[in-house]
Amino acid sequence: MRIFDPHIHMTSRTTDDYEAMHAAGVRAVVEPAFWLGQPRTSPASFFDYFDALLGWEPFRAAQYGIAHHCTIALNPKEANDPRCVPVLDELPRYLVKDHVVAVGEIGYDSMTPAEDTALAVQLQLAAEYALPALVHTPHRDKLAGLRRTLDVVRESALPPDHVLIDHLNETTVKEAKDGGCWLGFSVYPDTKMDEERMVAVLREYGPEKVLVNSAADWGKSDPLKTRKVADALLKAGFTEDDVDRVLWRNPVAFYGLSGRLDLDVADTDATHEGNSILRGIPKPRTGASTAETGLRPGAQDDSQAGAQAGPQSSPTTTEA
Repeated sequence: MRIFDPHIHMTSRTTDDYEAMHAAGVRAVVEPAFWLGQPRTSPASFFDYFDALLGWEPFRAAQYGIAHHCTIALNPKEANDPRCVPVLDELPRYLVKDHVVAVGEIGYDSMTPAEDTALAVQLQLAAEYALPALVHTPHRDKLAGLRRTLDVVRESALPPDHVLIDHLNETTVKEAKDGGCWLGFSVYPDTKMDEERMVAVLREYGPEKVLVNSAADWGKSDPLKTRKVADALLKAGFTEDDVDRVLWRNPVAFYGLSGRLDLDVADTDATHEGNSILRGIPKPRTGASTAETGLRPGAQDDSQAGAQAGPQSSPTTTEA
């Protein structure tokens, strides 16, 4: 079984998690930029974080045979802090990096005017840089948040079929599907979906354009939830092809819209900027090959993204 977790915050997880994920079948992850729990106080802290998502974290994932990509954005919660808003002006220099496969997480937390502005600006950036968008729906007033999100998407230059609406549940899935977006479900202990509810949703709505993720982070979460959903689906009578579609082919198709998804695991022999976690770990494994995925080989190495970009530099060209 091959698994692609399309939304997981590995910066918050340990190498034990990477090892357990690989053993469970996870071969690829996308890590969205998000709120770290402790509020940031300046744009510079975002840039260090973005650089880690582009360099250190893919290096760490590769030690365990897992391909790592990321999405970059100003998250909705911190879009309300005037100290953080200047991050929006600096996003373009990150959105040209090969390991960035979407703009995200964007969306709503408290549905404030500041969040309206940040969402609209970042949907426009996604359209300009030919990237899909990963949209976070609020944990409160979910249906109202979804409807407001769909309104802003319709007003943007980004087509709905380039938008993944995440953290959906039984109350929001129909309108998101009717809106033409990709459908994201987070299977997360106590606060979001669980395996049985996910089985019921897939029975009713089918596997088309559905992505299932763990959203594992620094909270009470489980990075193996994708595998547990796969097992629950098989037990409930879904076919292996259904499971492969939801847990591999759909995330590959969505993030493949970026033209940047490369599921070959990078060579792990070198250190990253002089640092190594090679002490006492298993022999590096290989992930899914280009031949298996049909995706393009040879993406640019972003492991030196921080050193190349620098806090003040900006791109001279953009990628489609």
